[in-house]
Amino acid sequence: MSSLSPAVKEKINQWLNGSYDEDTKAEIQHMLDHHKYDQLTDAFYKDLEFGTGGLRGIMGAGSNRVNKYTFGIATQGLCNFLKKEYPSEKIKVAIAHDCRNNSDTLAKVVADVFSANGIYVYFFDGLRPTPELSYAIRELGCHSGVVLTASHNPKEYNGYKAYDANGGQYVAPYDKMVMDEVQKVSSIDEVNFDRAEEHVEIIGEEMDQKYLDELMKLRVSEEAIKRQKDLRIVFSPIHGTAGVLVPPALERYGFENITLVEEQMVVDGNFPTVEYPNPEEEEALAMALDKAREIDADLVMGTDPDADRIGIAVRNTEGEFVLLNGNQTGSLIINYMLNAWEREGKLTGNEYIVKTIVTSYLIDRIAEAKNVECFNTLTGFKYIGELITKLEGKKQFIAGGEESYGYLIGEHVRDKDAVISAVIIAEMTAYYKDQGISLFEALLNMYVEHGLYKEKLVSVVKKGKSGAEEIQEMMKNYRENPPEQLGGSSILGVKDYLSSEEKNLKTGETTSINLPASNVLQFITNDGGIVSVRPSGTEPKIKFYCSVHTNLQSPEDYEQLSAMLNHKIEAMIESLKN
Repeated sequence: MSSLSPAVKEKINQWLNGSYDEDTKAEIQHMLDHHKYDQLTDAFYKDLEFGTGGLRGIMGAGSNRVNKYTFGIATQGLCNFLKKEYPSEKIKVAIAHDCRNNSDTLAKVVADVFSANGIYVYFFDGLRPTPELSYAIRELGCHSGVVLTASHNPKEYNGYKAYDANGGQYVAPYDKMVMDEVQKVSSIDEVNFDRAEEHVEIIGEEMDQKYLDELMKLRVSEEAIKRQKDLRIVFSPIHGTAGVLVPPALERYGFENITLVEEQMVVDGNFPTVEYPNPEEEEALAMALDKAREIDADLVMGTDPDADRIGIAVRNTEGEFVLLNGNQTGSLIINYMLNAWEREGKLTGNEYIVKTIVTSYLIDRIAEAKNVECFNTLTGFKYIGELITKLEGKKQFIAGGEESYGYLIGEHVRDKDAVISAVIIAEMTAYYKDQGISLFEALLNMYVEHGLYKEKLVSVVKKGKSGAEEIQEMMKNYRENPPEQLGGSSILGVKDYLSSEEKNLKTGETTSINLPASNVLQFITNDGGIVSVRPSGTEPKIKFYCSVHTNLQSPEDYEQLSAMLNHKIEAMIESLKN
């Protein structure tokens, strides 16, 4: 153990001599015997951190790993918080998990700890989408909930996301309160793992049906679906939870020609057919695209393992399949829903939509054209969910989303929902086909009406302690010495979400930003370009979100102007690097 630091050695000895099971101790001893000191250091140099979104990490033995003990400590801390928050109530929680390796057994451990603490547990009988967990919390009147998922991370990962009584992820001040309680659990000897069977109730199909019933209420073009029931749809859950609910949801909506990517309908936490189970990546949708070309499909859809994000592909004007990015899909959904509500005479002036500050401002223009209020929140869907809860019963939420492929239509949950997104995207495609145009042509028409917007996300990785310091220094420098121009366009304004101030560089006037403080900067150019800069909250990255736009007079001009805007974005990025 001479190659290990004293702190790591001490932590390893605590595990080897503590109340851990023999399999865990054997795994640690195996690493020691084979001198896997780098692995041991990474597994023990710190405790896996319970952040504002819960836990996420690589599975294995160790304090910095996902295992029954790190999840047990997190759950005990959440139990302690709930008991303090609801001292005189019978506390109830719901638990779900995705397809990842060990998710089912880890979910049972979480249920064990909750039940051992006298908390009543509604436990799904098998894997379920994250949005259904959010729905179940609300439907069953739970005080909290947990879903085990690592979203679109590689197969080595798993995670733990905690939800509040509204069905959304914890936000301030409660997120910090939960984190504090988790941090107070200093030893696994403080965790009660002894399951109380009388406090656990299995749920499943009945909740599925209630959830699907809610989705049925959100149809807006039923007649078009009837006429286009043979719309050729290819769908893949990429081995994940959407396979449970998206096919029956599409069928209930009235679609009869659904082709499933059978190889990816197989539930498998190793994700054997993809390198990375992320529907943002073309590689993850490669099998679905092959199937779509084979059957001449109208629409391709793929979801991430926990079914809260969705990627789609449609045929362009040349007949080739192209992937739409998160901003394009989100804008199409908002545009479609607002037009549908307008056709039905349902826009009364009390409706609203929500997006994040780094999501396309095309959505703001669409909402403005319909006199519908558009709210902008900080990055993270939990802020969208928080706003929906705050306005519940006061204003009518129609739809919302963020550029990272997550959308919500309707108020049935408080998190992004790839199941409702899938059926509304299919309905939208059917509606436009009924009008004689493709979804891609509808995209071009939207650009002609509201402006051609192009966005690009550039992530710069800075690993380790020195990388984190470099990112902080970059943010400090951008604040103290903001660029005067980006890509040849002069900077007119700077929004600093950390100081909650917006400054007009031309007049010197400052106005306040009515959002929680966050380490984000936005630079606004004289021609309407926006560059948002923020460090990632979960990865060693600094992210640059670039947005530019221009008028599009005709769909025929799209390729030329799109190339021009892409060049503009590249020039802006180069300016930031220099």
